[in-house]
Amino acid sequence: MSFSDIQQKLASFTSLEQVFEYFEVDFDRRFVDEYRVPLFKRFNGYLLLAKPEDWFAARRVLRNAYCKIQRGRLEPSTRSACRGCTSCLRR
Repeated sequence: MSFSDIQQKLASFTSLEQVFEYFEVDFDRRFVDEYRVPLFKRFNGYLLLAKPEDWFAARRVLRNAYCKIQRGRLEPSTRSACRGCTSCLRR
């Protein structure tokens, strides 16, 4: 699967929740509803920077975007230990 194949697949989705389901990433619906626009922007930005060549790399991009937004909600003094994300790679 190439980067253009991944882009075409993502373009076929109508919601951000479908992207999470496609990449089999657990998410909190309330969190996605509240942070939909920043999460969407961060995910697209990371996609453009990383240009993932396979499903796993694209999944990692989504997880990184989700985690970055989650960590941004934490107090600056406690960010070193992410406690809010169930799909975090740092665990």
